[in-house]
Amino acid sequence: MSFKHLFMKSTFVKAPIQNGIGRYVGQLQRITVKFCKEHSDSKGVRDFIENQVVDFAKQNPGIVVYLKPRRHRAPHVKLEYLNGETEILSAKCLSERELRQWLEVARGSSGEPVARLRKMQHTDRPSIQGVWTPWTSVPPQTNLETFPSEEGYRAPQREQTATEKLRELFARQQEQKQLTEETTGTS
Repeated sequence: MSFKHLFMKSTFVKAPIQNGIGRYVGQLQRITVKFCKEHSDSKGVRDFIENQVVDFAKQNPGIVVYLKPRRHRAPHVKLEYLNGETEILSAKCLSERELRQWLEVARGSSGEPVARLRKMQHTDRPSIQGVWTPWTSVPPQTNLETFPSEEGYRAPQREQTATEKLRELFARQQEQKQLTEETTGTS
C-alpha cells in the first residue's frame, strides 16, 4: 500500500473565476518546444514540428508556440499558464503522436499543480445546515425496519392535486349533464 498521497499538497476543488460565463478562456498561454536538430532523442519532436505544429497552432489561436533549437540537449516542452504556473514536460524519446497527446492534455488543464483533494465539494460561504443528500429527509423509522420489506417497496401515497380535482369535478358535471339531457329528452 502506497502512502505517497499523504505527502502531497492538499487543496479544495478550484476553477478559474467565472471561466465560461461569457466565453471559455483556455488556461494554456505559451508552449516553448526545445529540441536538438541532430540528436536521436529529439526525433519525435522534430517529426511533430515538421508535420503537425502548424496545424496545432491554427487549431489553438490562443496558444503561442515557440520553437527553440538547442545543440546536444535532451528535448523538453515548457508550458506556461495564465495563473503564472509553469510546467516542464520531458519529450525525450517521445513519438510524434505521444507528444501531440501530451499537448492536448496540457491544453485542457488549468495549470494548477496536482494535489490531493480534501473534499469533493467546497464553498466560500458554507451552510450551517450541512450538505444535502438523498437521505436527508427520510423518516427515522426506516432505521428500525428490516429489509427487504413490502412497505418499503410501495409507492408513497400522495394527495390529489388541484388539477386532478378539477378534472374529476368536470367529469362529474359532464355525466350529470348527459343524465339530465337523457331524462328530459325521453319524457
